[in-house]
Amino acid sequence: MKTAKTKLPIVKYFLLSLSLSFLLLFLFFSLRPRRTQSPLTTTTTNRPSSSAVSSSEDLKIRPGYTSYDSYIQRQLNKTLNPKLRKVWTTRDWDRKIQVFSRFFHELKLQNLLSNSSKTLCIGARVGQEVEALKRVGVSDSIGIDLVPCPPLVLKGDFHNQPFDNETFDFEFSNVFDHALYPHKFVAEIERTLKPDGVCVLHVALSKRADKYSANDLYSVKPLVKLFQRSELVHVRRVDGFGLDTEVVFRKKNAIQGS
Repeated sequence: MKTAKTKLPIVKYFLLSLSLSFLLLFLFFSLRPRRTQSPLTTTTTNRPSSSAVSSSEDLKIRPGYTSYDSYIQRQLNKTLNPKLRKVWTTRDWDRKIQVFSRFFHELKLQNLLSNSSKTLCIGARVGQEVEALKRVGVSDSIGIDLVPCPPLVLKGDFHNQPFDNETFDFEFSNVFDHALYPHKFVAEIERTLKPDGVCVLHVALSKRADKYSANDLYSVKPLVKLFQRSELVHVRRVDGFGLDTEVVFRKKNAIQGS
């Protein structure tokens, strides 16, 4: 009996100290400052600011990119795919050049493009759009893509174009859906367009874009809002390799902008 009585206080003190330990741990973790992690972190030095990401009811940024580098790598997975590059340079080459040539010829008839225009094709991959421009008489044409394809396509990120301000008279792109930062994508177009310069976008409004897309667009309204230094020229239906809408903007000149 004496042994049992002496053990009872020991057990009591053990349980008390255990309870105090749990209480202290609870207070420690509950009072510990919480770290807030940015939804997009990267070590890339020239990446656009995350404030450029804009989502709305009609323009939604796709989630899942942990860094700008991971976004770039995903785009490269498509651009460097050897099977796709072979298709682009063989089976699709002439077919796409014919379709693009028709688009550009129609734009010339509308006085939105001329033989003297200095033109840029954004996200040109292997350069079918550039070749089409040259075939309709617009010789001063070049493209940019993450992977260069000389002599038609230079290396460049459309979020940070490697050109001076007011370089081009005309810019064309059918990869708006690949822009992780739509605001920066458009801002770079307006920066590098000359006053009265024309931008033509082919976009998909009626269906979801491919798995490599970074955003989904459901109306023209977000584009009108993004092109702050330009005016809408026209919107029309097209059949452009899965893209169904052509949207044309003209950059305002100094007098119009004032």
